Amino acid sequence: MSVLAAIAVLAILILVHELGHFIAARSQGIHVNRFSLGFGPVLWKYQGTETEYAVRAFPLGGFVGFPDDDPDSDIPPNDPNLLRNRPVLDRAIVISAGVIANLIFAYLVLVLQLGIVGIPEKFNYQPGVLVQPVNEQSIAYQAGIREGDIVLAVNGQELPASDKSTAILTKEIQTHPNQEIALKVQQKNQQVSLKLTPALGADGKGLVGIQLGPNGKPVFRKPNSPFEIFSIAANRFQQLFIGTLNGFGQLITNFQQTIGQVSGPVNIVKVGAKLAADDSTNLLSFAAIISINLAIINILPLPALDGGQLAFLLIEGLRGKPLPSRIQEGVMQTGLVLLLGLGIFLIVKETIQLTTQ
Repeated sequence: MSVLAAIAVLAILILVHELGHFIAARSQGIHVNRFSLGFGPVLWKYQGTETEYAVRAFPLGGFVGFPDDDPDSDIPPNDPNLLRNRPVLDRAIVISAGVIANLIFAYLVLVLQLGIVGIPEKFNYQPGVLVQPVNEQSIAYQAGIREGDIVLAVNGQELPASDKSTAILTKEIQTHPNQEIALKVQQKNQQVSLKLTPALGADGKGLVGIQLGPNGKPVFRKPNSPFEIFSIAANRFQQLFIGTLNGFGQLITNFQQTIGQVSGPVNIVKVGAKLAADDSTNLLSFAAIISINLAIINILPLPALDGGQLAFLLIEGLRGKPLPSRIQEGVMQTGLVLLLGLGIFLIVKETIQLTTQ
């Protein structure tokens, strides 16, 4: 059930994104002839008055189709309500609406979570730091650390039950590149001693490919007013948005060390399923984080993404006329093939890893 719940969350996020495009187009009177979740062969479809609604075989996204380039469309090519005949601003609103919808949805989900769960008041810390290797190739995983382990001590120094534990462990790792460090780790019902040697990162600091988190549980209280919920949700949204941007920045500036953290649909579902199994309300945080990631990925100026289409619009605005259609179609089709290829590769890779664990 937790796996199905995680898949449902991803489907909802895709639906929200495509609804953003759809509503932005229809609200401006622009013709829309297709609304699809997924790509590839049609599994289910319904023909509305103007739009065909469909669910397709490959759940790697979705699309809103326009009759502009449909040879079977009976709409005259000079119809002012065709997307291509609209001003650049109208088209930019339609293209960017999916990203905007995902960002708004992420904020509303955070508001809903705070309304259901309550406002975090304090954190009941336990000794140690909760850790998780970023992947099976990381130094931490190779040394024997597994997801859910608790590091109790590093180089003989006990990690206290406080918010300082994560900083202490981080400092020991970062200040000992190419030097062996000793860890005392709680693994399920036993304590083990492990040794590992942080690699030298591009910034001169040690790294072992591990995610750190406080060991303990938050304590919640009832919100004082709806305004408090909206305010705290806004702060939380800002933190997640900036953190996601920083993550993409790290991927660009420190590609070799961070590329292993890139996850495909299988791993994303796996993480969501685990969160749902621990506490169903965690799916709300999961939905907000993935929705923000989806928005940022789509706004990147890459072919087949919303950002790529906005880049073409920017060029059109600067030139006073669009690039030749054959260039645009070639770039977008190549990008779509590469994007689908990457998605399928990640699915196969992560499925193999999942079945061999």
